[in-house]
Amino acid sequence: MTEIDPVTLAVIQNGLQQVCDEMDLAFVRAAFSPVISEALDRSDGIYDKDTGALVAQGELGLPVFVGAMQFSTQAVIERARDIRPGDMYIVNDPYLGGTHLMDVKFAKPFFFRGELFAWLANTGHWPDTGGAVPGGFSATATEVEQEGLRLPPVKLYKEGEIDDEILSIILSNIRIAEERIGDIKAQAAALAVGESRLTALLDRWGPGLINAAIAELRVRAERQMRAEIATIPDGVYRGRAVVDSDGVVDEPLEIAMAVTKRGSDLCFDMAGSSPPCAGPMNSVLATTKSSIYLAIKHVFPDVPINAGTFAPLHIRDPDGTFLHARYPRPVSGCAAEVSQRIAEAVFDALAKAIPERLFAAPAGTSGNFAVGGYDPAHARAYVMYVISGGGYGGSESGDGLTNGCSTIGISKSQPIEVLEQRYPVLFEEYSLHEGSGGAGAARGGFGVTYKMTLRRGQARASMVMDHGRVGPNGALGGAEGGRNKVVVERAGGRYVPTHLSKDQDIALAPGDSVTVSTPGGGGWGSPFAREAHAVARDVALGYYTPEDAAALFGVALAGTPPTPDAAATAILRRRKAAE
Repeated sequence: MTEIDPVTLAVIQNGLQQVCDEMDLAFVRAAFSPVISEALDRSDGIYDKDTGALVAQGELGLPVFVGAMQFSTQAVIERARDIRPGDMYIVNDPYLGGTHLMDVKFAKPFFFRGELFAWLANTGHWPDTGGAVPGGFSATATEVEQEGLRLPPVKLYKEGEIDDEILSIILSNIRIAEERIGDIKAQAAALAVGESRLTALLDRWGPGLINAAIAELRVRAERQMRAEIATIPDGVYRGRAVVDSDGVVDEPLEIAMAVTKRGSDLCFDMAGSSPPCAGPMNSVLATTKSSIYLAIKHVFPDVPINAGTFAPLHIRDPDGTFLHARYPRPVSGCAAEVSQRIAEAVFDALAKAIPERLFAAPAGTSGNFAVGGYDPAHARAYVMYVISGGGYGGSESGDGLTNGCSTIGISKSQPIEVLEQRYPVLFEEYSLHEGSGGAGAARGGFGVTYKMTLRRGQARASMVMDHGRVGPNGALGGAEGGRNKVVVERAGGRYVPTHLSKDQDIALAPGDSVTVSTPGGGGWGSPFAREAHAVARDVALGYYTPEDAAALFGVALAGTPPTPDAAATAILRRRKAAE
């Protein structure tokens, strides 16, 4: 192989990244659904023509899609026949390298001068793919057919022309079809932009040099990841995370993670985890593996992303557990919720090995909340899908971020002004979830509280969230973060879901409301080691009440609220007395 000088290699690396970034931007700007255009729940990438291995992904793509799209592209490659320029496949089958049914993937063979060079692929979260409830998050589903339309890899576009028969089947089985056709065309347009930009890159450098650069970048990513792993002491480290329930059986599900480090390799074993569950909190294998990939990327963020990044990570298939779902197990909660528990179990394990590089668990839920109904003022049906942020965990470097995006991605909460404009709802509150930051030397960040009221028409609400029973883990003696809470207020009274943060088909009439409080991050280090002035400031700002400070940090503060100076004096007096 001809040696590539570092400058040329860097230019090509950034060129491949730019192709993916432009696909991301085109997708966002053309999408009809706010969950894509505003919340950025999507991803685009370039994949190997033979294996589907990741070549490059957009910088703003969801991390959980990093690994999963490798598997779905591979499934397309295995089943593709007679591929031609302009062909485009659609697939959302969870058992063929997918996540949940709402994450719909497009894959397009990319030809350069008549030869297949790579595959371009993207994923977009559709707010609805049919199924028992608007939005697809059926909290009580017991088989995948109840969750929506399942598509194996099928050729939606043939030589650039959409197949109207396949399209009609899709649109006839989902809600708000006129909105989905807009997202379909946006998704296809993003891949067309990628085709144009990648062609320009190849015209400039030639396929031989680009292929050599891709191979070299993969080698370097693996080398860099191995160098990072080598800093971990050899040994077996165990972590744990808990899913509240599966939505059907009101019992927790446990993820038991054993991470073995030898030399420059990490091996992951989840054999002690709970068995397959009745409800939708099963995880398909692609999502389980992708969750481990993204967890390690969180720990070692400087390693660039391509297939070489994952080479030192060896994952034992968790057969016989809810982390290796097979048909017809329901899986709507796998990508948005279970994936984050898997990552937390990895964090929990590695915090014992390299505490200085780890952090307490973040909020760990996407807060999936869907409302579907009919708006009489505009004479149209709708499906509104809301995701929400939460607190990040504390770490050696300081307190956790408040209202950060979920562990699995960079998706953000949609502006409430956009939601109120498009749907018959009113957000009466959007505030800090006070007291939700886990206590620690470095406390966790805070979640948020929002209250949504239906203004007109009739609607049904469904939700699949988590961390309602057990808050995000603390680390090194830190306390768990505040828990997720859901309260429904209707004319008939106040209702709290049996499964705390999972329910479906909640009937809403005008004036009814749903209040959601998202989790805070876990605390890092002993709460009694927190600096006096930091506790005083938190109390003075209303983050914790004086009673909270006494219960969480073991100090008594005079005054309601105390001044920072008075609070600091009280804390120091209490600690000196304890000594």
